[in-house]
Amino acid sequence: MSILGFVGMGLVMGSFLTKDIKKLRFVNALGCIVFLAHGLLIQDPATVATNGALLAINGYRLVA
Repeated sequence: MSILGFVGMGLVMGSFLTKDIKKLRFVNALGCIVFLAHGLLIQDPATVATNGALLAINGYRLVA
């Protein structure tokens, strides 16, 4: 389970290395999905809520 946390962390941190905002939001959204899965597996409501909200924001900004 902790491997998901590290993968999510890598994606979120890596997203901030991109110069293109669309790529940043896409990679960050992938990180949010991984962290969301991690939060569900470890049953951590704060992780689920935070990453669920961030995923919704990234998704909205990608389409808008």
